[in-house]
Amino acid sequence: MTEAPPPRRRRVRYKGTHPRRFEEKYKELNPDLHADELRKVMDRGQTPAGTHRPICVAEILACLAPRPGEVGLDATLGYGGHARELLARISPGGRLFGVDVDPLELPRTEARLRALGFGEDQLVVRRMNFAGLPSLLPETGGGLDFVLADLGVSSMQIDNPARGFTYKSDGPLDLRLNPHKGRSAADLLKALAREDLEALLVENADEPHAGAIAAALHGQEVATTTQLARLVRGVLPGDEARASLQRTFQALRIAVNDELKVLDQFLALLPMALKPGGRVAILTFHSGEDRRVKKAFLEGHRSGVYRDVAPEPIRPSFQERHDNPRSSSAKLRWAVRA
Repeated sequence: MTEAPPPRRRRVRYKGTHPRRFEEKYKELNPDLHADELRKVMDRGQTPAGTHRPICVAEILACLAPRPGEVGLDATLGYGGHARELLARISPGGRLFGVDVDPLELPRTEARLRALGFGEDQLVVRRMNFAGLPSLLPETGGGLDFVLADLGVSSMQIDNPARGFTYKSDGPLDLRLNPHKGRSAADLLKALAREDLEALLVENADEPHAGAIAAALHGQEVATTTQLARLVRGVLPGDEARASLQRTFQALRIAVNDELKVLDQFLALLPMALKPGGRVAILTFHSGEDRRVKKAFLEGHRSGVYRDVAPEPIRPSFQERHDNPRSSSAKLRWAVRA
């Protein structure tokens, strides 16, 4: 007796000529089947839904100079774009450790990289925070030749309304990189006093309207991303509201995930993890992160821990900023272990 064929699935329906909602973008969400459609999206300076475009790839490779046989760490594996380039350059004989805290995206990224032929002997994947760096060292065989940390949120996290990272679509106000751990942004807002919320907006995002936004949000039941957006727009005019919304989401995300504390721990641990002559490159996306990286590298240089450090941050090229507007705020700093 032959098995009945699986039922045919209807094509996703949407209004107009182009899908607008994340779940409607079935071609972008199936890149293996619709490569031409993805190219069209990228040619428009956009990032296809459910994917991520790695930033400053050429600049990072120049800083890290990965070579065959070396052992490295991608401390923020994300979509795997940087890791793919690093793996190609340390083969044969090299190993790359890739870590990330996101339990939803990490298995998908590992599957993509395994499908490209990178086996367990070349790529070691761990779900963990990069502040847990010491736990990896026994496996590295004496330390790391290079380390990369891309501190930005991946586009596939931003674009999916269910993750609560964007005000452009309605979704739960979550903002957790690991949605199974800690409290959401909605719960954080309930617990914060107005003065503490104002201070958080200044510290984590340099928000110039922190006082007005904190007053608008304090004491409100804010469960969704669009509710938050409506409250911010209620106290600020159009263009200012758009920029402040981006900064408000950034500030809450940093607080929810304790990102600045984790970064400080990571920067303190780096020297012990790098071999002599080991290279580190860190990509930041706002002033709070960049200040910490700059300070750690300069203090390490003065104390003799680092042989050389970036004199100035490296910025994405004009062409990259045009092709991928999400790269515009990125700053890249590097250091070399003494």
